[in-house]
Amino acid sequence: MSKQISAEQAAQLIPDNATIATGGFIGIGFAEAIAKAVEQRFIACQQPQKLALVYAAGQGDAQHRGLNHFAHEGMVSKVIGGHWGLAPGLGKLATDNRIEAYNLPQGVICHLFRDIAAGKPGTLTKVGLHTFVDPRLGGGKINSRSRSRTDQVELISLHGEEYLFYKAFPIDIALLRGTTADADGNISMEREALPLEALAIAQATHNSGGKVIVQVERTTHQHHLTPDRVKIPGILVDHYVVADPADHPQTFAEPFNPAYCGDVVAPASQETEPLSSRKIIGRRALIALQKHAVVNLGIGMPEMVSAVAAEEKMLNDFTLTVEPGGIGGQPASGLSFGAVSNAAAVIDQPAQFDFYDGGGLDQAFLGLAETCSEGHVNVSRFGNKLAGAGGFINITQNTRDLYFLGTFTSGPQQIEINDGQLQVIKNGPVKKFLRQVQQITFNGEYAVKQGHSVTFITERAVFKLTAEGLRLTEIAPGVDLQSDILDQMEFQPVIDDNLVLMDPRLFNEGPMNLQHSGSHPAGHMRKLWSQLVTGAEEQTRELDSCIAS
Repeated sequence: MSKQISAEQAAQLIPDNATIATGGFIGIGFAEAIAKAVEQRFIACQQPQKLALVYAAGQGDAQHRGLNHFAHEGMVSKVIGGHWGLAPGLGKLATDNRIEAYNLPQGVICHLFRDIAAGKPGTLTKVGLHTFVDPRLGGGKINSRSRSRTDQVELISLHGEEYLFYKAFPIDIALLRGTTADADGNISMEREALPLEALAIAQATHNSGGKVIVQVERTTHQHHLTPDRVKIPGILVDHYVVADPADHPQTFAEPFNPAYCGDVVAPASQETEPLSSRKIIGRRALIALQKHAVVNLGIGMPEMVSAVAAEEKMLNDFTLTVEPGGIGGQPASGLSFGAVSNAAAVIDQPAQFDFYDGGGLDQAFLGLAETCSEGHVNVSRFGNKLAGAGGFINITQNTRDLYFLGTFTSGPQQIEINDGQLQVIKNGPVKKFLRQVQQITFNGEYAVKQGHSVTFITERAVFKLTAEGLRLTEIAPGVDLQSDILDQMEFQPVIDDNLVLMDPRLFNEGPMNLQHSGSHPAGHMRKLWSQLVTGAEEQTRELDSCIAS
């Protein structure tokens, strides 16, 4: 019998109460045509119902595509996901307490798929200790409905050390994607940007006695590629669906970019980013990049590091990586994030997290949403807005040289940059440096105990995390220490005795020419001579800074 079926037939194969695992990273590798058909079936006849949905990376466009197709009350009853921000419909079901919901680390879920395939009881790891995933801090449970259920995560002591144990479960249906299917169901991915965790999910589902359904863009009677190009063997595939091209874009931003799958070598970017807060932050992060380092760049603000590196012609000075599997080249941004132009290699996502979890990264640059005096960072939960941790916990807990990047305040802020000086015209409405973060996605105290180096980079100040808390080490030329920095914080940082100005090149138009200088930014900083002035009536302290000429 032919394994080819329609998307509508695939939707009919999903029973009520099934556990479904979906592959994908934003839009890369997501079976959009099948997901649409499942949604249309539910809208038409209220089936399938009470699904349990499991996925590692965020899959969606923050509007209607991806996992947003499952965001119907009654359609799902339980969700275990690594990132929620791109599927706000699912997030609302969770925060409204309509479903049982969990946020677990992206890399852990990738590894859990492999462990389910291998028949293991679960995944044992230190990833998640002392974060909101730790059972002592919530166990990754999103709402009261999940808090009343059995724990998904257990704290275990082994040889005198603490670990977290993430429990395995059977998977009934896998919804995956590839490029070409042959008559036996062997799936190749020659036009896909990433293979992701497709093999692990397929093996886990098959070995659970479930059905593996793969969306492809074309078929062939027999593959003419070498066998190593088959990413999902036909012995694991029950059915495949040939999708309409509109439902099979390479990313949610681009129908097809040949540089993402190695068909062409894309020319070096010639674009120059305008001078802004984002560019200042990206430039300061670039200065911190070590030559020959292997680096992870997170989504959002850290994407600017890649853009600035290309502008400075420094992409070959280090190796950039992204958690879904890309190594080398230039990572894409926006809804194409995860794809890489001119990659040196692209590996499976579980293998990339093996590398990350084992300490393979030299440096990592990630986003900054909230922090506090202890250096804890929250990027995962803001009141009823559910973002999710993604790969943040895996990366931050296992990289010894960390950088958190973000504007000093959140929301629309206005700055002006003139003659190498930064002037704050208007702060954003929300403070980021708080007395207490809403959720601990990264535990600063634990990082200090582990001996990790942690730096916070904003457009107007740089902080280092120490045993005493956050230490202010650099400020931008032109800003007022009291009004622009200290008054915008809910706590008093430690102020470095050798407080210096941020590198003046950060605030000038044109390239910084870092490839010619080869020197640390301290060589370009001028020391701030500070004196303490006490106001008798106000009984407050103001720092009057002057720069030695």
